[in-house]
Amino acid sequence: MTPQLGKILVLIGLGVVLLGAFLWLGGGSWLSWFGRLPGDVRVERPGFRLYAPFGSMLLLSLLLSLIMWLVRRFES
Repeated sequence: MTPQLGKILVLIGLGVVLLGAFLWLGGGSWLSWFGRLPGDVRVERPGFRLYAPFGSMLLLSLLLSLIMWLVRRFES
């Protein structure tokens, strides 16, 4: 592993921590729609609760794939 890759991973980790702290402290009200998209399965019955965010995870995967594609495209 190169030292540059290690620095990138640390910066990504710090970014995730900062984003998590921001959302945890109430700054994520603009993300209230996330988790309620079409395709998110929610089943609630007495003694049983299931939540499968298929639509939200598909959107998140597409967004992260786009970001990684842009990083690779402009990296070199």
